[in-house]
Amino acid sequence: MLPLALLRSCADHTFAPIISNMANLSFAECCFPAAFKTAQVLPLLKKPGLDKEQMSSYRPISNLTTISKMIEQLALDRLRPHLFKSPNFSRLQLAYRRGHSTETALLHVMNTVYTAADAKKITTLVGLDISAAFDTIDHDVLASRPESQFGVVGAASSWLQSYLCGRQQFVRLGRHLSPMTQYDCGVPQGSVLGPLLFTAYVSAVGKLIESYGVSYHQFADDTQLLVSMDSTNTTPAIDRLAHCSAAVCLWFLQNGLQLNADKSEVVFFGTPAQLRSAANITTVNVARSTLPVASKLKSLGVTIDSNLRFDCHARNVAKAYSFHTCALRHVRSLLTDDVAQTVTCSIIASRLDCCNGLLSGAPAATFDKLQRPKQPPTPGHCFTRYTGFR
Repeated sequence: MLPLALLRSCADHTFAPIISNMANLSFAECCFPAAFKTAQVLPLLKKPGLDKEQMSSYRPISNLTTISKMIEQLALDRLRPHLFKSPNFSRLQLAYRRGHSTETALLHVMNTVYTAADAKKITTLVGLDISAAFDTIDHDVLASRPESQFGVVGAASSWLQSYLCGRQQFVRLGRHLSPMTQYDCGVPQGSVLGPLLFTAYVSAVGKLIESYGVSYHQFADDTQLLVSMDSTNTTPAIDRLAHCSAAVCLWFLQNGLQLNADKSEVVFFGTPAQLRSAANITTVNVARSTLPVASKLKSLGVTIDSNLRFDCHARNVAKAYSFHTCALRHVRSLLTDDVAQTVTCSIIASRLDCCNGLLSGAPAATFDKLQRPKQPPTPGHCFTRYTGFR
């Protein structure tokens, strides 16, 4: 495996002709190089605080060669426009698309919620949890779906089948290596083509959800169901949501994916008066499992509370940037003022800017949690608010 620095330094006259010839030959022969089908899997803890002894606490990240990713990128540039123009591609799948982000996805969800609130309706949101979504996709189904639903035929279809078949992987943890194994399902997490193939694989579920009159939102493997209902007559909407979630669960099973109904979440959104009128509803049937109605839900890194004040999200952000600014105190004496300002803005301002469009219209008390500390800085404190250091 060639170092990336060497590839960059000698790209123009040495490696560029070789790589371009290799890529052209791969597409002409409809064959992905077998030498690039081996992945080194690095298990990363999904969230801090999870049980390190449980395998489900880890996310398997596949480290692939740089040249492999270059060839994948060339294929991606040709496939992506074709798939996105297809009417069969889910219009509400906002992941891995230019001009879309987690913020635009959440703004779409909140627009649905606010519109329903203006119409004096409560919105029920169900966050579905899919187990190991990227790792359980059936290769035979995945290879045939671009052809059957998106018109990817001929050489392009053959090349995709070659890209998927015959893959190997091994796990590396420190100095320890596992035996090499083949895998016949899933797309590598860390590949270039994997995310696009996954979104194409699950696009069909969008039409299924719409057939039940339920709104939805997708961001990669994150799927949310939304239904608005009259607080005085919630039974029809709740029943429709139960039938829809059961159908979605069945679709996932038929396509090699596992929906964890017990780990899914349900939350009601609305005004305080609307929420009080629906206070008697404490559970909702989701995919044949009875789930309690929660007071908040974390989606794409943002905690959304049922009364839409975003208090919990503001506290989490304030806690995060307070931790980092306190940590920076230990190196403050080693940094110039300009460097200290740059480091602070890169760490703190990035957290404040993330999805801050959702806070439009939030109460002043929510902004106060982000604007100023709870108590005046003590002598020798290394920062003032989030804008820099003393």
